[in-house]
Amino acid sequence: MNNSIFNDSSNWKWGIFYFNKKDKRLLVPKRLAFLGITINFANPWSILLVLVLILLIISIEMYI
Repeated sequence: MNNSIFNDSSNWKWGIFYFNKKDKRLLVPKRLAFLGITINFANPWSILLVLVLILLIISIEMYI
């Protein structure tokens, strides 16, 4: 992915949510790469990933 397209402010909603239909990656580095990764919310698999993470957190919390 072209770095200038990745850093384009129009691909970052509220500065924290990455949304780019041209980028096929599900997980992308944050704008400041040393902070980790984030989800490309334009990818159709992102909804499934978020739901799995939420269910995982809820199930872990119930058993602790």
